[in-house]
Amino acid sequence: MLALLITLLIINALFNLLVWPTFFRRVARDARARDSQGRPTRFLIVHAVLIGVALLLAVASSIAAILAAAGVGA
Repeated sequence: MLALLITLLIINALFNLLVWPTFFRRVARDARARDSQGRPTRFLIVHAVLIGVALLLAVASSIAAILAAAGVGA
């Protein structure tokens, strides 16, 4: 069961680290990302926050997987 947990945490972290930066580049290039003066819109800000949270969870998943593999907290 522990091996399954570690594997799922690593897959989660890798997925988030691979998918979200690419998605952010697409969002940043979207016409809705900036207003006529070039300032970021709510569209960009909301997506940046959501992607930031997803990447933070990826880091947390990686740390949890490493700690679980090392047997910390067992």
